[in-house]
Amino acid sequence: MMMNSINIEAGAIDKKLPLCNNSPNCVSSQAKIADKQHYIAPLEIKGDPENAWSSLKEVIKKQKRMVITHESHETLHAEATSLVMRFVDDINAILDRHAGLIHIRSASRVGHSDFGVNRKRIETIRSELEKLNVIE
Repeated sequence: MMMNSINIEAGAIDKKLPLCNNSPNCVSSQAKIADKQHYIAPLEIKGDPENAWSSLKEVIKKQKRMVITHESHETLHAEATSLVMRFVDDINAILDRHAGLIHIRSASRVGHSDFGVNRKRIETIRSELEKLNVIE
């Protein structure tokens, strides 16, 4: 699954993660803060954005059953496959250098509930990046 849109108008770039549907099996830092079911805080970069972006890629590559399927200088898509049922979840990230943020989303492709797996996945990535001292 690719990014929803990258609109270029008058030199401005508007990067958006795919929207979460109504089911509870998706979290996104671009969901509305009031949407407690789907909202998760973005990754707040500490220091050099390029270092944080590289670190994110390395952290994802070290996760079990997770593989980066597409990456550019400011977007990333990865897939995580569950151990038993082999379900695939999508992880999307966008680097916003100007705001000092990495927006991130994790969502199940099928089913309704994920038993908190997607939220836990992002919080694990957040924890690993905090240990590397590249995010707040």
